[in-house]
Amino acid sequence: MIKAIGKPLEEIVETLAASKKVLIAGCGGCVTVCEAGGDKEVKVLASSLRLFYTNAGEQKELFEATVTRQCDMEYLNELAEIVDKCDAVVSLACGAGAQYMAERYKDKPVFPGVDTCFIGVNLERGVYSERCQACGKCILASTGGICPVARCSKRMLNGPCGGSEGGKCEVDKNIDCGWHLIYERLKALGQLDRFEIPVDPKDWSTSRDGGPRKIVREDIKI
Repeated sequence: MIKAIGKPLEEIVETLAASKKVLIAGCGGCVTVCEAGGDKEVKVLASSLRLFYTNAGEQKELFEATVTRQCDMEYLNELAEIVDKCDAVVSLACGAGAQYMAERYKDKPVFPGVDTCFIGVNLERGVYSERCQACGKCILASTGGICPVARCSKRMLNGPCGGSEGGKCEVDKNIDCGWHLIYERLKALGQLDRFEIPVDPKDWSTSRDGGPRKIVREDIKI
């Protein structure tokens, strides 16, 4: 899922300097799972802001709401009445959700309340690790289910680079060498022959290099 972390309170306070009525909007999707932007985080942020403004002697009215997902217009529409009362929105959704909020409510400034980081997994509560860079052309079938684009610091498709040592990356000794992981995985699967087959140059046109991407699923379109 998408992983995000909350922005510092000071940064949010600065963005709200000119706003008097603010909606703190949470999202029930990925940011709820990583405890960055769900209903709980909406309440925590709103409480922190109220305390800050009380101590600062500032008058601001804060509203709180969380929708199922901010990346779906039908859920954003549910906020119409409360957004109408406000002159700004702090979105605790990922960057996609915050942008869709801004598209839906064009006359309101929408400020991000989190920093969107990557697509990853939960190693344990509060510890997340990147696993996918959404390149648009998955090659996991040939690499034992371990992605060199996300797991190799140099995004090499035919590794290792020669700089790894003891299974660790030369860029950072705390990072496992992605290609060492791939080798060990293929070895365990009895598929080391795959390791000897050069991977063709990657078609990066399916990644960000081609600009904003779009998927059209004709089979499920209404």
